[in-house]
Amino acid sequence: MTEAAPASLARTSGGPAGIRPARPRARPARPLLHRSPSGVSPTGAGEELLPYADRILALSAQALTEAGRALTGHCGVGLHEDLAAAQLPQALADLAHVHPGTTLEVLTLPKTAIREAYDAGRIQLVLDEVPDLPGPPRWTVRRPLVWAVGQGVDVTTDPLPVVLFSNPCFWRTAVLEALERTDRRWRTVFESNSLVGVLAALRAGLGVAALMPSNLEPSMACHDEDALPALPDVELGLARHPRTEGDPLIDAVEVALRRMI
Repeated sequence: MTEAAPASLARTSGGPAGIRPARPRARPARPLLHRSPSGVSPTGAGEELLPYADRILALSAQALTEAGRALTGHCGVGLHEDLAAAQLPQALADLAHVHPGTTLEVLTLPKTAIREAYDAGRIQLVLDEVPDLPGPPRWTVRRPLVWAVGQGVDVTTDPLPVVLFSNPCFWRTAVLEALERTDRRWRTVFESNSLVGVLAALRAGLGVAALMPSNLEPSMACHDEDALPALPDVELGLARHPRTEGDPLIDAVEVALRRMI
């Protein structure tokens, strides 16, 4: 602003002709972190802010990495439905904005259809559970499953009302095995083969379900951790078509996915 002042015949010190930066309007403070002897954890407000913070950091890293390099071409990505509902598609959209000469396509399809699209070259990257990948994983990550509680559902109810993904589904098996290990009685109240259906059942207050944390709405958080059994992690991995090695666009998309997962 000091360097720009002579060009505009203005003074940075204020006055009628001065340039004065606008100050952000003050907002009521909300604590984002909870500190305890055991460590630091996000508050409810912090959990709400976390996806925005993740996106800001990813955008910053992406801008620094991609500055001065223009990417072009097409990249197809096959995503597990639960990942497609989270912040990963937004990360890809941000990449497309940085590189307007690219076309990014995100597909959420059954396992057989994903493999066909992968073999045909329509999609070059697949991020899914490791057993469902169409090729060997380049890298893997483990992410937890968490309990989601429908509105008004009492988690101490016997038998426990459970919302399940339809077979075949690893998460369904994991939920039932966890309940059986603790001799917890349960009953199936709703089944769906889609995340949209499971979320709708939870919003309607039909029961409890297992979700990835990124798809857990604040109102669905379980506040009585001892009332429900622990759930296992999910192993996710990325497969990349061997014919795309060295492609700068595919490289950039893979990096973006790994940062956000």
